[in-house]
Amino acid sequence: MVNGARFHGSVTDATGLEDDDLVVETCITRTLPPALTLEHGLQSITQAVEELKFNPPCASSGVLRFQVAVPPSAKALNWFCSQPESSAVFPMFFLSKETISPTCKSLYLNKVRGVFGIGAAISFTNSICIPGGLSSTKRFLSNDSVLMSTYGFLDINFNTDLSSVKHKAGSFYFFIPLIELDEHEDISILAATLAWSDSCLCTFEQAIHSYESVLYQATSHFWPTTERCHSERVRAAIRKLNVVEDNTVQMAYTNGILLGRRDFEAHTMELLDHASEMAYTIQDRANINAVWASLIVEECFRLGLTYFCVAPGSRSSPLALAASAHPLVTCISCFDERSLAFHAIGYARGSQKAAVIITTSGTAVSNLFPAVVEASEDFVPLLVLSADRPPELQDCGANQSINQVNHFGSFIRFFFSLPPPTDQIPARMVLTTLDSAVHWATSSPIGPVHINCPFREPLDDCPQNWKSSCLEGLDTWRSNTEPFTKYIIVQHSYLCNTATRGQMEEVLEKIRRVNKGLLVVGAISAEDEVWAVLLMAKYLQWPVVADILSGIRLRELLSSSPEVEENILFVDYLDHALLSDSVRDLVQCDVIVQIGSRITSNRISQMLEKCFPCSYILVDNHPHRHDPSHFVTHRIQSSTIEFANILMKAQIPHRSRKWHYYLQALNMMVGQEISFHLSVEHSLSEPYIAHVISEALSAESALFIGNSMVIRDADMYGCNWTSDNHSVADMMLKTELPCTGILVAGNRGASGIDGLLSTAIGFAVGCNKRVLCVVGDISFLHDTNGLAILKQRMLRKPMTILVINNRGGAIFSLLPVADRTDPRVLNQYFYTSHNISIHRLCEAHGVKHLEVKTKMELHEALISSQKGDTDCIIEVESSIDSNATFHSYIRKFACRAAEHALGVISKLSPPESMSQGCHCKIQSISYSVYRIQLCAPPTSSALYHDRTVFYREGFILSLTLEDGSIGYGEVAPLEISQENLLDVEEQLRFLFHVMKGVTINYFLPMLKSSFSSWIWKTLGIPVCSLFPSVRCGLEMAILNAIAMSHGSSLLNILYPLRERNEEKSENLASIRICALIDSSGTPEEVARIAVDLVEEGFTAIKIKVARRADPVEDAAVIQEVRKKVGCHIDLRVDANRNWTYEQAIKFGFLVKDYNLQYIEEPVQHESDIIRYCEESGLPVALDETIDNCPENPLNMLVKYNHHQIVALGSTILFLHGFLGTNEEWVPIMHAISGSARCISVDLPGHGATKIKNCGDDKAALRSLLSIEIIADLLLKLIEHVTPDEVTLVGYSMGARIALYMALKFSDKIEGAVILSGSPGLEDAVARKIRRAKDDSKARSIVTHGLQLFLNTWYSGGLWKSLRSHPYFNHIVVRRSVHDDLQGLAKVLSGLSPGRQPSLWEDLKHCKVPLMLVVGEKDEKFKRVAQKMWHEIGHDRDDAVSKLHQMVVVPSCGHAVHLENPLPIIRLVRQFMTSLRSVKLQEKGNVRDLLIYNQ
Repeated sequence: MVNGARFHGSVTDATGLEDDDLVVETCITRTLPPALTLEHGLQSITQAVEELKFNPPCASSGVLRFQVAVPPSAKALNWFCSQPESSAVFPMFFLSKETISPTCKSLYLNKVRGVFGIGAAISFTNSICIPGGLSSTKRFLSNDSVLMSTYGFLDINFNTDLSSVKHKAGSFYFFIPLIELDEHEDISILAATLAWSDSCLCTFEQAIHSYESVLYQATSHFWPTTERCHSERVRAAIRKLNVVEDNTVQMAYTNGILLGRRDFEAHTMELLDHASEMAYTIQDRANINAVWASLIVEECFRLGLTYFCVAPGSRSSPLALAASAHPLVTCISCFDERSLAFHAIGYARGSQKAAVIITTSGTAVSNLFPAVVEASEDFVPLLVLSADRPPELQDCGANQSINQVNHFGSFIRFFFSLPPPTDQIPARMVLTTLDSAVHWATSSPIGPVHINCPFREPLDDCPQNWKSSCLEGLDTWRSNTEPFTKYIIVQHSYLCNTATRGQMEEVLEKIRRVNKGLLVVGAISAEDEVWAVLLMAKYLQWPVVADILSGIRLRELLSSSPEVEENILFVDYLDHALLSDSVRDLVQCDVIVQIGSRITSNRISQMLEKCFPCSYILVDNHPHRHDPSHFVTHRIQSSTIEFANILMKAQIPHRSRKWHYYLQALNMMVGQEISFHLSVEHSLSEPYIAHVISEALSAESALFIGNSMVIRDADMYGCNWTSDNHSVADMMLKTELPCTGILVAGNRGASGIDGLLSTAIGFAVGCNKRVLCVVGDISFLHDTNGLAILKQRMLRKPMTILVINNRGGAIFSLLPVADRTDPRVLNQYFYTSHNISIHRLCEAHGVKHLEVKTKMELHEALISSQKGDTDCIIEVESSIDSNATFHSYIRKFACRAAEHALGVISKLSPPESMSQGCHCKIQSISYSVYRIQLCAPPTSSALYHDRTVFYREGFILSLTLEDGSIGYGEVAPLEISQENLLDVEEQLRFLFHVMKGVTINYFLPMLKSSFSSWIWKTLGIPVCSLFPSVRCGLEMAILNAIAMSHGSSLLNILYPLRERNEEKSENLASIRICALIDSSGTPEEVARIAVDLVEEGFTAIKIKVARRADPVEDAAVIQEVRKKVGCHIDLRVDANRNWTYEQAIKFGFLVKDYNLQYIEEPVQHESDIIRYCEESGLPVALDETIDNCPENPLNMLVKYNHHQIVALGSTILFLHGFLGTNEEWVPIMHAISGSARCISVDLPGHGATKIKNCGDDKAALRSLLSIEIIADLLLKLIEHVTPDEVTLVGYSMGARIALYMALKFSDKIEGAVILSGSPGLEDAVARKIRRAKDDSKARSIVTHGLQLFLNTWYSGGLWKSLRSHPYFNHIVVRRSVHDDLQGLAKVLSGLSPGRQPSLWEDLKHCKVPLMLVVGEKDEKFKRVAQKMWHEIGHDRDDAVSKLHQMVVVPSCGHAVHLENPLPIIRLVRQFMTSLRSVKLQEKGNVRDLLIYNQ
């Protein structure tokens, strides 16, 4: 056993190596679907490797890793200890992750998480990488995934052939295991790594053979998930391996072997104490009492019982002395037997192992009774060793002597009264008694057992002769570490049992034929079972009602994609929804599957009873009848894992989800109503406390919840939570599960309030987590002696105990007795009001105490307590009367919300025939401009003293659903939000592109804040980036469209209970067609025709002009038409190139204030178009000019580079990043297209662009591209498109290209927007390493295909923010569509930052305006951008430097244009405006500049 250390940094130096000498292998990782058990995970990896064998990679070298998420409970140590002493597999190790006072005892005491590794896929020694253990020089492993680690030793020379270790400064030996189990707090990762290299004499076939050899040993010596006790395996392993402590060697682990300087720092992870041998012998015992006591303690240890709760007493001295002398058991004591017994229950709940209680005789045993009852009723294993007087002192008035035979009656599973110790009885009788008792305690039904132990004096270690003949038959037992009697249970698979198989098939058939199914999850005590329930819920896709003790009521939400979240519906607020009679009538199920026995909510239990007759399937591990309503039709005695395994192998069809959506809408509306009232109530209420306790939870936490009102409030008002840190579970499960569970416990066997504090402390020891305990004041006072145990802080993490102090028993205020009883009687006999100072009690015991009176103080106390390293008691003041009033208040509004929800559901229910269920798709969306003259300035506008005419202007949205329903919304820019028409229109253009075909839930109108969720999860847009006016108009259009689709109005849907007398108005769809009329006739006649067309539904009118001799007459027609049709109609004119320049100018000045959308072809000569725009200020559209162009229209259009010409603006060239295509820019281009001409291309190797290769694949890969070649190609493209300058917008790799072109081709580049870009690497060694890494990645694309490469690529830290984006899966799918993998690999290698010339020096002489854009969460590129900002000399006093900008975009990471596109649209347009403004200023066109800015 050695020190463990964590390292950050590099352990090898690449200085001096030539490129050909430096070879880097990229590890390609394939993540498999999460497995139900560790065994299933092994099977999944085995199957994946078998598939690989049939389709082996073509590369001569490579590293492949298969990983799968498995349940989180600790198994690595057991697996390590199960391996044989003699093994050809090397190395094997277990690295503990314990950081708090680690000792050998901690290995036996509780759930120690760590890493188990076996075999070496790759070994590293100094600058040597050895795939499969064979030597090869100058080969390194690059790994961007944070989930892969290397393990090894520093400052040693390790000879694997001789298995010898020699100390040598500067040397090291690292390896990556062939098979590895890495345990985290909320998930475990099972992985297998294959590495091969023909140059190392380790072929792919040999790598497979090594893996299969290791797999065979690992699976042949495997600790089954179903087995509980493990300490005998741990002890046996330590003994047989002859483990010793070595403080001169240090084991280390890190995330990959990194190249560079050796400048890392280490912090000690754990130091384990030496595992002392059991050197003492039974013969050394002083007397026969000590012999039997030692045998009892040792056999308990061998059976896995390592935690002894010792109460002080004389008669129990032999047992107490033996326990304290045992080197590997942990003892704790307390003067109160009742608190000590409940502490033992808590330990058993947390560790899933029985604790041992030692007491003296008399009432000390009786004090255990409440705990024994709780253990019996809730199936908690417990071993009671009660000392007793010998038979001659029974029933004769001897001191402290009572009848202890069958003292606990029917509440124990096994009782035996040992005879007083004597050498006349074989000592093995003691061992078999212990073995039998523990077998009963740990077999179904699990529970407490009692062994009565009479002792005669002497009770101490006073020497007394005894015959060693009583030890006959114990030689074998004394020579090993195993129990005397091994109980072996042969469990027959249900597949092998015809009767059981038939019965289970009946259950499965009922589940298959379900119409309305409901999954109810009761109390669950094990993390692996919580995991199984989540996988089962995902598979069934039934609504889930989770009890507070299930572990998934207060679940951690992961950043999963929307489609993953839809797989599981948690109905968290069903309890309060059932306050409505209508809801109780609605919720009728035909099949109910309940996991776990007890349900906290009485209303839910009554609802389930009302569903009878139905198929009610109850699954629990014990055989007892937990069916108080007597309606269970199928009782399955099975663990949750076993049942889930059977269920998930069956084919279960997914029925109509209409029932699913009904419950979702109901749950969300009631939940939001509850959350609203909890948040707006200024005082600190008890329901609010229950609502926010999840703030103190993390993946390292567990919750212990008290009884009475505390557990009911948590069940009704508890809230799920998210973590600020992206956990390993978040990365591994985002495409599979929407959440993970948390370990929750409570004493619900007999539901008493005694011993809760002591139980919670024991629970913290057993589960080895930071425990948050929530109890009421009466419960706390009932167990103040538990503070004595708390103070001992025995081998556990810090605890937070939240005490809700309402000065009495508040639960009675909510019961009927409170309405019919005199307040004086209530206070004295029910509330048991008190005035005890909890602060003083804590002070007396030396425990930290915080008093909380406000919401803010509660938040601060919860956060600080979780970060502290000491126990903390938080006391929250409350009031019985105010608590009762507020509960009543919430119930009233929750009931009203439920009734309202049902009313909305009845209005929004889609027809049964609709294939989409409760969803509909958006077919199209459009907008039109309006302008209304106001009689006074808007109240939200700034005061304009020089204006006399004011307008309200904006856009009318028209949104059409697939059923033809149309909804309208208004978007009016708000000056208070710094909006303008141009900004708003760009967002609308973007939305119109991304919204077509998206799905809307019919229940969206009733879900209030879920609009924000819909915008984020469906459109992938951070809500904060939408302008308020755009969001308002969008919501208005959606709501009205949904209302119309149901033949109703929005008001009727939102308030269905309100009586209305007005008749329904007929809904007519608008005809979005532009009318064309001639201007011949008088102005009045033309205007009358226009009015008639508008009344028919036309919303745009184009008028033919230039048919008269004088343009003044045409202007009169336009003026009259505008007066008659109003400002809401789009008005356009077409001159067909019939006017001279002078005539067109005269017309333009006469109509410039009449809001023409544009004038089409105003002048005869093309050369006058630009001049006309600048002189008249009118927008111009081109028609004949384009049609008559014999050349490429794009080449011709560049001549008309003016902001007021509709057909052309400035030219922007968009360059995507590596793995992207031109398609990713399309939404942004749509938005900007009103201001500029946008072009995007597929860079070489990407999308549909192919690179022509000559020769074989290897030769093709060697003929690299370069950034210079790509830049030259793009320059030629630009020259072909336009003779003028262009603006570049580039992201990542595209940003590097754009920056290169801006610095090298400044005469053709007007400006460049650099998104997450870099000028390259300055350091020569860093460039060399980067070249090698990118070459390796390029080879892996060709070798393993793009899909596996993508999985590895996007597991890196750079994409941490992108992985949480709801569109992440879609983005990855789009990046898998490339026609030329060879070309893609060439680009990755050729355009590597290690090969491109460093541009840092060029930045100092930059002649082109640059906008540097980075994401707020992209720390690496924020640093790069800051350095670039400094280098470009933004503070110089010249025109270009003044245009440089640097912007940090909020709520996004590296892929800024994908994660938060709307700010990018605005930034690009503003950058273009600034560039254009400078040009216009240079020309002196001040008037045009003002027009453009307006």
